[in-house]
Amino acid sequence: MKSLWIRIAIVLALMAGLAVAVVYRDNLDAQALEHWVQEAGALAPLAFMGIYMLGTLFFLPGSVLTLAGGALFGPFWGTLYNLTGATLGATLAFLAARYLAQNWVAHKAGGRMKQLLDGVEAEGWKFVAFVRLVPLFPFNLLNYALGLTRIRLWHYVLASYVFMLPGAIAYTYLGYVGREAAGGGEGLIQKALLALALLALVAFLPRLIKRLRAAPLAGVPSLDVAELRERLEHGGDILVLDVRTAEEYHGAAGHIADATNIPLAELAAREPELRAHRNHPLAVVCRTDPRSAQAIAQLGAAGYTQLLLVRGGMEAWHRDGFPIEH
Repeated sequence: MKSLWIRIAIVLALMAGLAVAVVYRDNLDAQALEHWVQEAGALAPLAFMGIYMLGTLFFLPGSVLTLAGGALFGPFWGTLYNLTGATLGATLAFLAARYLAQNWVAHKAGGRMKQLLDGVEAEGWKFVAFVRLVPLFPFNLLNYALGLTRIRLWHYVLASYVFMLPGAIAYTYLGYVGREAAGGGEGLIQKALLALALLALVAFLPRLIKRLRAAPLAGVPSLDVAELRERLEHGGDILVLDVRTAEEYHGAAGHIADATNIPLAELAAREPELRAHRNHPLAVVCRTDPRSAQAIAQLGAAGYTQLLLVRGGMEAWHRDGFPIEH
């Protein structure tokens, strides 16, 4: 009963905070922030980080806060305070969602939602790093959504802090340059060019990351799920190795009939179980491709000669409507 009342209190506090944020959203600008922070005197950095934390928690526009941090504190301290405030707010949102709804989601999630949660949790900090570098989803909403997964808290916090850094540097410096331009500071052309270069780098990051994620797959022999199914139906001499975790393999997403499950983390220790297939076709499947590529690299180094990556993994298998077992 006590736990229920705590949850109700948290929900009411969040609703009240969101209501205040909506009402005063139009009053949030650089001048207002500067006035509030200056009134804090020596505690200005703490006041600013507190405002940023609450702004992140209650869906206030982070771009305004970040630009203001650069204008108020300069490129170095502004980046530090922006990044710290954003991470604190993201952590509070993560913890609120986890405490309020994670157990309910874990029990109710099924089908496609279960596959999505399993995939996110399997990637762990790597998924957090990816979405921090590549803003596929709204930042404030994503913080709550990640709290519904079983990603470890300290993985989430560290990955958020480290991988939000490039964007924080670029937009903080832009705010600093804007303040310098308004005040007629020296070297504005050089500073403006540097700001543009930083923004261009941040904009290029998604393409760079996409290339890096695809790099392990370059040159890896593969087959698509339709080819794999045809070979299995015709009794081809091929073993399917599923390198997902045991929870994923036995979970709602199911697995390919007669597949052998050895999680990637256990592959080095359990490799002897596969030695009878060292010179036979071995199709490696996962949820998608990155872990399959890692498994193929390990097995290739151990002398396996006919390794095949199943392109798209179990997501492609499901998408094509092929049968699964549980």
